[in-house]
Amino acid sequence: MSGFKRLFKQTFIYGLATVLPRMLTFLLVPLYTEVLAVGVYGKVSIIFSWFAIFNVILAYGMETAFFRFFNKEENKNAVVSTSTLSILFTSLGIFLLAFLLREQISLLIDIKVEHINYVVWILLLDALVIIPFAWLRANEKPMRYAIIKITNVAINIGLNLFFLLWLKGLVRKISFLEPIYKPNFEISYILIATLIASALTLVLMVPFYSKVSYKFHPKIWRQMLKYAFPVLIAGLAFTINETFNRILLDSSLSNAEDPEREVGMFSACYKLALFMTLFATAFRLGIEPYFFSHAKTDNPQKNYARILEYFVALGSVILLVVVVFADVIKVLIIRDEAFWEAMWIVPIILIASFCLGIYHNLSVWYKITDRTKFGAYISVFGAIVTLALNFWLIPIIGYKGSAIATLAAYGSMVLLSYFYGRKYYPIPYNLKKISLYLSISIIFSLFSFYQFRENYTVGISMLIIFGLMVYILEKKTIMLFLRR
Repeated sequence: MSGFKRLFKQTFIYGLATVLPRMLTFLLVPLYTEVLAVGVYGKVSIIFSWFAIFNVILAYGMETAFFRFFNKEENKNAVVSTSTLSILFTSLGIFLLAFLLREQISLLIDIKVEHINYVVWILLLDALVIIPFAWLRANEKPMRYAIIKITNVAINIGLNLFFLLWLKGLVRKISFLEPIYKPNFEISYILIATLIASALTLVLMVPFYSKVSYKFHPKIWRQMLKYAFPVLIAGLAFTINETFNRILLDSSLSNAEDPEREVGMFSACYKLALFMTLFATAFRLGIEPYFFSHAKTDNPQKNYARILEYFVALGSVILLVVVVFADVIKVLIIRDEAFWEAMWIVPIILIASFCLGIYHNLSVWYKITDRTKFGAYISVFGAIVTLALNFWLIPIIGYKGSAIATLAAYGSMVLLSYFYGRKYYPIPYNLKKISLYLSISIIFSLFSFYQFRENYTVGISMLIIFGLMVYILEKKTIMLFLRR
């Protein structure tokens, strides 16, 4: 039980490091949906979709490889210095290439050159903190990790508020601010805020760089690359599943009157699924080091099975709560009613995010057995499903097709990971209990939203019934944790 106590303690702190900053970024959604036109918000969403793709390319699986080899190799300093130098050289090389070809890239992805300039700098700065953050997690320093993450987001939010909300009024009172104010400059202001926050984060990580020995170990590097390459493929496939739909919506609806408006509505309502994403991400950040560090203990499969049980139980409650109160939350988060048209997608995206969280829990089998190629295979399959269904459904039903494609992709990944895992690393999951939680929470959610929307008598009744069921089935575990 002590292992679980430490797991949940770290998960809680990593949760703060992830959940609190992203909850703070909720301030940006009301700000953006109030200040920006729907189409402009759509353009911002497209730019940040490209961010996500290139962040994966610049990391190329080295973070996950770092965890594996840091726990595996006796010479931990060699792993730290080799991975740091690897990221440093590749990031600088890609940065120089992108900067030289920024005009061609601008034409290719339909983003202004001035925005590309900001993007390449942000990507470089973010890449240079990948290994330092991984080092903090591997050395179980969650508080420092959390403080730096929260500081980054706080600065970003403060600058967004300054540029988008306060600057125009301040210019009339403070004349020396006039040179930095430009009308219709909102997208650039958002990127400048991100750039400054990323730069300050790197400054906070300088102590890490002062401790690195800067000795390159080719043998370890080749082994790490071999491990990391499938993770890169899996990461790219995952990013396609998670963010590429905005880019596809923009291109597939090019004949529409305003495709970026469709992207804006979709992206704003997609944010309401953030509660599930936050929970799944925080849980993953806590369990990933736990998976590796406990792989050689007696019967780790039993603990892995219980972890998934807890995740599904908690995730099912979060799913139902968010769906039942989705129309209350939207008023607080999405200020302009012009965005609400896409609310239909909310339950679908929430269930999809839930499936993704289950997949991350199931993925333990290929990570600790060094079969990361299966992660690539499964993620690529999910990406193919995403692309195929998006190309097929977007012209027919627009953003609804993107939501359905996301759910189909993550659902298929869960099934594939489970069946492959059962063959290569059997884990005794309690399928009856997991299936019960999943099926009832999903059925209640769909009925509550599509049949009894804003009927809170029905919705809250479903919540109470489901909550009592979870309490009855998990009563012993809940009481044990409370006593501990």
